[in-house]
Amino acid sequence: MWQVRVPASVANLGSGFDALGLGLALFLEARGGPAEADGFAYQGEGELDLESPEQSLLHLAWRAAWAALGEPAPPFYVEVFNPIPLARGLGSSAAARVAGAALADLASGGRLGRDGVFAVAAELEGHPDNAGASTYGGLVVGVGRPWRAVHLPVPDGLLVAVAVPSFAVPTAEARALLARQVAREDAVFNLARAALWPAALATGRWDLLAEAAQDRLHQHAREPLMPGAREAIEAAQRAGALAAFVAGAGPAVAALVERHKADRVARALGDYAGEGRVYLLQVAEAYTWKEI
Repeated sequence: MWQVRVPASVANLGSGFDALGLGLALFLEARGGPAEADGFAYQGEGELDLESPEQSLLHLAWRAAWAALGEPAPPFYVEVFNPIPLARGLGSSAAARVAGAALADLASGGRLGRDGVFAVAAELEGHPDNAGASTYGGLVVGVGRPWRAVHLPVPDGLLVAVAVPSFAVPTAEARALLARQVAREDAVFNLARAALWPAALATGRWDLLAEAAQDRLHQHAREPLMPGAREAIEAAQRAGALAAFVAGAGPAVAALVERHKADRVARALGDYAGEGRVYLLQVAEAYTWKEI
């Protein structure tokens, strides 16, 4: 058996819709491997309503990974501890899919490799941002299809404050609000700012990150599902955040912040979190594994 430790993630970062992701030090842990029969044990956030154990996201990713290798999947038993809130914008589904594919890679003797694990998870997700961040950590720029991702380290001294409200927003519901066509000037606006993210981080131009997070493609359209999110972003910026944005499809709001301003920004996000909670998280690197 093997154990994998997979980071949560925030996607989009404002401007980089379905392209940018950031790994977070909040880890799903899964231990398992081939077994006599499928089995699934879960502890952690939320309630999982599964018709059968083999319908878990980890089992589906396990089977998809073996299919990518051209082989039938053996029965799979897995135990999961998941502290990542479900349907809040922190990449819980991507972390589960990366975990299932990574365990299959380990069981196969590493024949998929990390890039293959990413490709399986991204295909199941339908976009590369969360899957890339959970696979490689740091800041990830992802594209598909074919699935490709580039990892960039994030400078030390930066934290991510995340306000997670008590209500959920299913990703499918959030996507349904998006326009099928956008104005060219809006597309160019986001393209330029998405490109600014890795450039600003790589050169230490943190003063450009607030502009890099500006968006015209998705956040405004989704506001009806997350009342107060825009005000939370503005509050984080006033408190000194380098950048603030909706985390993925929401409803969580995330802010990149220097360590000495982290507590102030977290307090500014408290009203939006309400009965939920505010996390202060380091940026995580790639998923890890060990044989047990």
